[in-house]
Amino acid sequence: MANRIVLNPISYHGKGAIENIVPELTSRGYKKAFVCSDPALVKFGVTAKVTDLLDKAGFAYTVYSEIKPNPTIENVLSGVEAYKACGADCIVTIGGGSSMDTAKAVGIIINNPEFADVRSLEGVAPTKNKTVFTIAVPTTAGTAAEVTINYVITDVEKKRKFVCVDVHDIPEVAVVDPDMMSSMPKGLTAATGMDALTHAIEGFTTKGAWEMTDMFHLKAIEIIAKSLRSAVAGEAEGFEGMALGQYVAGMGFSNVGLGIVHSMAHTLGAVYDTPHGVGNAILLPTIMEYNAPVTGDKYKYIAAAMGVEGVESMTQDEYRKAACDAVRKLSADVGIPADLKDIVKAEDLDFLAESAYADACRPGNPRDTSVAEIKELFLKLM
Repeated sequence: MANRIVLNPISYHGKGAIENIVPELTSRGYKKAFVCSDPALVKFGVTAKVTDLLDKAGFAYTVYSEIKPNPTIENVLSGVEAYKACGADCIVTIGGGSSMDTAKAVGIIINNPEFADVRSLEGVAPTKNKTVFTIAVPTTAGTAAEVTINYVITDVEKKRKFVCVDVHDIPEVAVVDPDMMSSMPKGLTAATGMDALTHAIEGFTTKGAWEMTDMFHLKAIEIIAKSLRSAVAGEAEGFEGMALGQYVAGMGFSNVGLGIVHSMAHTLGAVYDTPHGVGNAILLPTIMEYNAPVTGDKYKYIAAAMGVEGVESMTQDEYRKAACDAVRKLSADVGIPADLKDIVKAEDLDFLAESAYADACRPGNPRDTSVAEIKELFLKLM
């Protein structure tokens, strides 16, 4: 079977990268942007870093910010109507996964109106047309939604998240500017950074992993392990590293899938509105321990990329433990809770386990699992 890689046609990286947004729009003849951004970013002036450039250039735009941290079907539907009403011909999405996921769904539905029922996009939907031309500008160093072919929408009515995978949804241009991330609060920096690490580790160990994606994932683990603590401390060098590390992780996992850390985190977000990065960070070390027996020598390379010394002289059991311990320590160092006892309610366990098992990320997990085993993993973290 052939392996496939899908990436942005164009991406910009580094300080000042946002200066390329207007030229990318005007050179293509676009006239009005649908600026998709979340309300907090609008309130605190982060979105304005981009809209000020549009204003200076006299480029017309409408801001849409009716987006929840875990974007819902309703957010998407209202976004579609807002796009149609404003007369835009392109999208500029500014934010974390919530803004970018909403923008992806809106853009796909606009150009594929037969999928107006948002639920019809779940899984690998057979869309025919590329999304509306989109420039994605991440403000969090974690989701890498600007380079992935995935997006996640919450079905509030059914208390579940569903994953959509579509090569037509990838933004045409990604603009990864660390200055757009520098105003994130420490807690968000930590959570999104651990989300990026989860992408890299799950992508490295997933059933679909292969040599090219292994290259991306190991480099991402190395960059994130070196950068996250300093980013949480507010240091510019840390933000620069995380901006790159999370993107490199996205280059990999978007093309090979993830595992049950994400499956379980998705259901936590759907039921309790748990921030996605926090859920991933709490789950990751325990799921790594669960998956370890079927990962061959991969944890040796994870441990080395995490900065563990003396890995070459360790036994398999030792380097597997070292990898899990290094991840657990990084999570603790950046202030992530160690367990789910303040999140999960015992009466929800059956639903959580069943929902996680049904999640689109579960088949990629390196270890075959069951509803009962996922329930035990939730219990272990309570």
